[in-house]
Amino acid sequence: MDAKDINIIELDNVTKSFGEVNAVVGLSLCVRKGGFVTLLGPSGCGKTTLLRLIAGFEQPTSGRIIIEGEDVTSAPPDKRPTSTVFQKYALFPHLTARDNVAFGLKLLKLPCGEKKLAGGGTKTLYRKLTKEEIRERAERALSVVGLTDCADRNVTTLSGGQQQRVAIARSIVLEPKVLLLDEPMSALDLNMRKEMQEELKRLHSRLGITFLFVTHDCEEAFSMSDTVAVMKEGAVVQVGSPEEIYNKPCNEFVARFVGAANVLGGRAAEGGVECLGITLPCDNELSAGEEVDVLIRPERIAVCDADGSADGKEVRGKIVTSVFKGTYFDTTVECGGVSIVARSDTGRTAGTEVKLTVQGDVHVMRREAR
Repeated sequence: MDAKDINIIELDNVTKSFGEVNAVVGLSLCVRKGGFVTLLGPSGCGKTTLLRLIAGFEQPTSGRIIIEGEDVTSAPPDKRPTSTVFQKYALFPHLTARDNVAFGLKLLKLPCGEKKLAGGGTKTLYRKLTKEEIRERAERALSVVGLTDCADRNVTTLSGGQQQRVAIARSIVLEPKVLLLDEPMSALDLNMRKEMQEELKRLHSRLGITFLFVTHDCEEAFSMSDTVAVMKEGAVVQVGSPEEIYNKPCNEFVARFVGAANVLGGRAAEGGVECLGITLPCDNELSAGEEVDVLIRPERIAVCDADGSADGKEVRGKIVTSVFKGTYFDTTVECGGVSIVARSDTGRTAGTEVKLTVQGDVHVMRREAR
């Protein structure tokens, strides 16, 4: 079996309740070894609780947590091959960057041999790291995150991005098999966030360990991850690549959460799906007459002047709003009582008549109960 196909984390029907509140409900999920997996969802959906369950900071109400083939459901955090980068970093403000990174190493014990027991069998012997070993490992970790020059600085004198790197170095110095990251960029400004996104991708590639990342930011999840697990109300709704999650969401919740979306009612017809009074080609097979939800992303809709007659593949409407967004205009068009959002290269005044054309196949989803 290819190493990339091995699951390093397996969650088996995990539930976590706080009194009468179910934060995680019957959740099962596999995390591939060496992957960069993001738990994505709105606030309160259970993603941080799930991360804490994997780390061992919380115990599940029911279900099993398996890491590297070992059931660690009841194991404490220090007995799991994981390390966590917290949202607020949790650095020691009175210590230097090096001493923050070295702190966990002072508690680390390495196997150094075996002792034969009088009654038979053996006992593993352990030793602590020397001061020289601790310093060497701490400086190597700081080098990995590009903070060698800041080793002797107190962490309170560092920028937010530098503090985050210290937190990451403190986690990777323990050589975990899984690095857990709980929204570590929420306190950074936009430019720093983008810089740290690139930094995390570089670190993941360099270290080769499994990253499990938590965020509510779709752009952040898509730009870094190879796999995204979308959560809602304590459960995983859909797992897939960023492209799959965006282009082929499983339902309306996922479609709307991960990006601007027109979700319209439709009915299966010969050659596609009837929607907005025209027949559109779709990306999957349907049973004739089946009622479905049709997803059309704004960037898939072309906005044209209303000159000339329609050819049966266009929808006519009037501009409601046209908002400049830097590289495009976010354009809302009313078409027969239905509001459609499109992206246009040209701004138009309210009331202007236009034609809309859908580019390519639309995505069809099973209609959920209203």
